[in-house]
Amino acid sequence: MKVLLDTCILYPTVMREMLLGVAGQGAFTPLWSDRILEEWARAARKLGPQGEPQARAEIALLRAAWPDAVVTWKPSLEDRLWLPDAADTHVLAAAIAGHADLIVTLNAGDFPRNILAEEGLSRADPDAFLHGIWQAQPEMVAEVGADVLATARRLSGEAWDIRSLMKKARLPRLGKALAA
Repeated sequence: MKVLLDTCILYPTVMREMLLGVAGQGAFTPLWSDRILEEWARAARKLGPQGEPQARAEIALLRAAWPDAVVTWKPSLEDRLWLPDAADTHVLAAAIAGHADLIVTLNAGDFPRNILAEEGLSRADPDAFLHGIWQAQPEMVAEVGADVLATARRLSGEAWDIRSLMKKARLPRLGKALAA
């Protein structure tokens, strides 16, 4: 299954690491565009002077790890599309051009199901998407979660537990499942 990851999914570190961790285990094939990656880098400016350079370094690593994930399209594709927020048509264009099955986003209202269905697409929020993968492959998702938890503890110096970390990362259902 091919899955287009929206900027709002790539920008938060824990969410991104969980999604790409399960993708790395073969659960799905991730897709994004140069514009999505650029939006991530610009959004990281909010973190302070080191935010954008750090994001650009992470993006470089992402490109190296997933060289076939970047999708391109002709401008005419985007020109024919309509979404409630015109600034999101590039996300839909990337999904169509990449032959994605699904868009994972936190912005449900910007991607109406009926419009996506016309293009053979659906959408999911990251918590529901990852919880669904956990239901099918709990050991694999638990292993990825343990790795992400260990990294969060090491980098933050805090004694996170999996449920709290996932809740903070806007993945509460997954956190509850992993803590059980």
